[in-house]
Amino acid sequence: MSQKPKSRTTAASRTTTALVTGAARRIGACIAETLHDRGCRVFLHYHNSAAQVNELADRLNGKRVNSVVVLQADLGEAESLDAMVARIKAETDSLDLLVNNASQFFPTKVGATTAKQWDDLMNSNLRGAYFLTQALLPELSVGGGSVVNLLDVHATRPMPGHAVYSAAKAAMQMMTLALAKELGPKIRVNGVAPGAILWPENEITSEGQREILDKTVMQRAGEPQDIASAVAYLGLDAPYVTGQILAVDGGRSLNI
Repeated sequence: MSQKPKSRTTAASRTTTALVTGAARRIGACIAETLHDRGCRVFLHYHNSAAQVNELADRLNGKRVNSVVVLQADLGEAESLDAMVARIKAETDSLDLLVNNASQFFPTKVGATTAKQWDDLMNSNLRGAYFLTQALLPELSVGGGSVVNLLDVHATRPMPGHAVYSAAKAAMQMMTLALAKELGPKIRVNGVAPGAILWPENEITSEGQREILDKTVMQRAGEPQDIASAVAYLGLDAPYVTGQILAVDGGRSLNI
């Protein structure tokens, strides 16, 4: 797959550049494609889903040649994250938007949670996003960049059976607010908190889905595009918005 060589251009002429973590599939892929359709050059990060991310990259490069770069990393491993950051820095000297979307989701029963489960959920939902943001501060500062973190309505209202995941997302929400305060005015930091958008794979029964939707004001699940549009708004179209968490949940948080 051919990739555009690094170019250093003026702020007036340079292409808007975005990095989306966990971009291979589901909501991450929709976010990446939405930003690409807005004219961004997109770095697509993935961990294990090589086939899916390469299919997405080929489709997007088919729309606009050399507009996508694929990056592999385990964001919970310092060496892997550092190698990805080095690759980004070799490709560009500025980053307009970082979308911390990568996440793991699985239940953890209190009393039977393992240290590995804790580490996996904390690394993927919190540690990776923090250290990636920190590593890219010089690039984000060039043109007044933006960070959008993908949270969850359960960051403030715990999900039964998912204590560690809920705790990780709660910490990420506080991280979002703290970074917005500390990194402003050069860098804006916001969050998007999805509700029922795509159901977790192999976990919630149809009866469970119906129970959730019955408590959702809109009485239906949302679409990945709802999240992608919110990310694009906060990341590209809201220069006076920072330190905010936008719930895109159809009113689900009103009834949790």
